[in-house]
Amino acid sequence: MAATLADPLLGHLIDGRYEVLSRIARGGMATVYLAVDRRLDREVAIKVMHPHLAEGGTGAEFVARFRREARAAARLTHPGLVGVFDQGLDGETSYLTMEYVEGTDLRRRLTDEGALTVGETLDTLTAILDALAAAHRVGLVHRDVKPENVLLATDGRIKVADFGLARAVTEVTATTTGTVLGTVAYLAPELVAHGTSDTRTDVYAVGILAYEMLTGTQPFTGATPIQIAYQHVNSDVPPPSDAVTWLPAEIDELVGALAARAPDERPVDAAAALELVRRTRESLDEATLARRADVTPTVVAAPPQEAAAPPPAPADPHATQTLDVAGRRPTGRAPAPDDDQPGFGRTMALPIGTGLAEPDVLVPRSRRRHRLGLVAVVLGVLLLAGAGIWWYAAEGPGAYTTVPQGLEGAPVAEAEAVLAQAGLDVSQDEAFDPVVPVDHVVSADPAPGDRVRKDGTVALVVSLGPDLRTVPEGLVGAPAADVVAALEAAGFTVPEPGREHHDEVPLDHVISVGAEPLSELPVGTEVPVVVSDGRAPVEVISVVGVERDAAIQELSDRGLTVVEATDFSMDHPAGTVMAQSLEPGSQALRLDEITITVSQGPPLAAVPEIPYGAVVSDARATLEAAGFRVETARAAPYFGLNRVLGQDPAAGTQAPLGSVVTLTIT
Repeated sequence: MAATLADPLLGHLIDGRYEVLSRIARGGMATVYLAVDRRLDREVAIKVMHPHLAEGGTGAEFVARFRREARAAARLTHPGLVGVFDQGLDGETSYLTMEYVEGTDLRRRLTDEGALTVGETLDTLTAILDALAAAHRVGLVHRDVKPENVLLATDGRIKVADFGLARAVTEVTATTTGTVLGTVAYLAPELVAHGTSDTRTDVYAVGILAYEMLTGTQPFTGATPIQIAYQHVNSDVPPPSDAVTWLPAEIDELVGALAARAPDERPVDAAAALELVRRTRESLDEATLARRADVTPTVVAAPPQEAAAPPPAPADPHATQTLDVAGRRPTGRAPAPDDDQPGFGRTMALPIGTGLAEPDVLVPRSRRRHRLGLVAVVLGVLLLAGAGIWWYAAEGPGAYTTVPQGLEGAPVAEAEAVLAQAGLDVSQDEAFDPVVPVDHVVSADPAPGDRVRKDGTVALVVSLGPDLRTVPEGLVGAPAADVVAALEAAGFTVPEPGREHHDEVPLDHVISVGAEPLSELPVGTEVPVVVSDGRAPVEVISVVGVERDAAIQELSDRGLTVVEATDFSMDHPAGTVMAQSLEPGSQALRLDEITITVSQGPPLAAVPEIPYGAVVSDARATLEAAGFRVETARAAPYFGLNRVLGQDPAAGTQAPLGSVVTLTIT
C-alpha cells in the first residue's frame, strides 16, 4: 500500500530512535512502516498499533498482552521466523520493531502465478513448518497462519511473520466480547466453534495453505464468511485430486492429515507435520514434483500481511471488521477499503460458536430486531438499576488485582507462596531455559505488574535448566560430512569448519572437535570442527653434491622421509650425494619418501703385478691402463737404470681406481 502525504508518522522519529521512511502496509490492527534504526544504523520494519486498540475496557489488557506476546516472540530465534527486535511506547504510540524482509509474500505469488508445482509446495510447507516447530517447542502458537504472513525474500528465504499478534488479540476478545480473530479461510474448526486453539490449530491452517498452493483455489468458498466458517466446522476438506485429477494419493493423504476436522486426527504439532511432509516428498518421483495444476488464479489478493485486532472504533475504516452471526457488518459501520472483495483475505472477528448452525436457517433480521426490542424494554430498567454494582464487581476496579512483582527468576515454591498470598491460583508448565536455574520461574502470564482478575490464574513457566545434549563419540578421524550430521542430529550447531594440513588424518576427515566426547552441552551450542586438507605440499630441492648429513637434514626439515642408498662414483667424492629419486622442483607431499644415493668414492680394483726389474715405462703403462696413477720413488743408492725394484700397494691389493701406485726404481 502506498504511503500518503497525510500520514503524520512519515519522517517522524519514534522513541528518539526509529526514523520512519515510508509506509509498507496498513491493516486492521496496525500500520507497518519502513524505518531506520539510528542507533544501530540498520533498516527495520516498525509496526505501529492503531490508537483505538488501547481504548475502552479491554484496551489496557490488550496492550499488556501484546507486549507479553512481543517479548515471547522476541525470544524465538529461527531463520524461518521474522525476528522481533524491540517493542515500546512513545507517548500514545505503541510499537513493535521487526526484521525488514525485502521481497513479496505467498498471497501475491499465488495471485500472480496460481498453483505452485508439487515440489515448490512441499518445499514451502517444509520451510513454514520448520519455523512453526521452533515456536511450538516453547509453547507458542501462531493462530493466524495465512499466505499474507508467509514472506518470500528476494534471496529465496521463506519467513513466517506476525507471530503472537493474533494470539494477543484473541486472548482479550474471546473473554470480553465472545469473538475470535482470524482469517476465515484458514480458521480451524475448534477455533471457530469453541474459541480454543493449540499447536494443531496452526497445523490445520498449514493444511489449507497446502490445498491452495496445489490447486490455486481455497477448499471452502461462500457468499459470506459465516458460510465459509460453517463448512470448516461441518465439512471435511476435499482431496486436492478432486480439483486436480493427476495429483497422487500421497498428496491427498498429506492434505487430509494436516487439515483433518478433528484435532486429534492431525499431527500433534508442526514438528510432526514436518516429518509427514518430508516422508511424502521422498515418496514422489521427480516428474510429479515438477508438475503444476493448470488453473487460472481465482484468489483475490488480500491487503498486505497484518495481524488480528479486536473490534475497533467505528472511525477507522481500515480496522478489522466484526460480523454478526449472519456474516454482516453492524449497521452504520464504514466498510474497509477492500470489503467489497469476496476473498475474505482480511482478518475478521467472528462470534465464538460460528458454524454450529446452518447459515441459511438463522433467524431473519426483522424478527430478531422485533424480539430484541421487546426484550430490551423488559431488561432495560433492571440493567440500569444494577449497572453500577455489576460494573464495579465484575468489570471495574473491584474485579481486578495486580500480579505481584519478583516472580520471574524466583524459586517456584516462593513464587507460588507469593501468588497464594495475593489470592491467585497458579498453573505450571515446564520449559528448558539456558539462563534461569532449574525449578525457578522463567516467565509469568499475566506478567508481574499486569492486571488479573482476583479469582484469576497466573501461569508460571518453570525452568528445567538448559536443554543438555550429549556430544557423540568417535568423531575425530571420521569423514567431515558424517561428523557435521552427527552433531546437528544431536542438537548442536556447527560453524563453517576450519581446515588444516595433517600428516596422519586423511583429506576431508576431522582432525579435532571443540567438545569432549560424551560431555553435555546446551542444545544449540556451537561445536567447531577442524577438517584435514591432507598432507601439506612440499617442493623438492636438489641435494646432489651435498654432504650426506647436511642433505638428510635439509630434506627432513621439509617433511620428506629420507631413504639412503650408496654407490661408487668417479665424479662425486665419498660421503656426498650423487643422485636423488625425486626431481628437483617437483611437488611432493609431507612424509613422501625420497631416496638419496651417497657416493662411496671410486670403485675398487686389484693392483696389477709389476715384475721385478721391469722397465719403468712399461710398468707405468700397465698401471695406468688398469686405472691407477703412477708415482716413482728412487732407491738408495740410485743408479739411473730405470728398473722397478718394488711397488706399493702390493700386487693383488684392492685399491680405489684413480689412486696412486708408487714404484721404487733404481
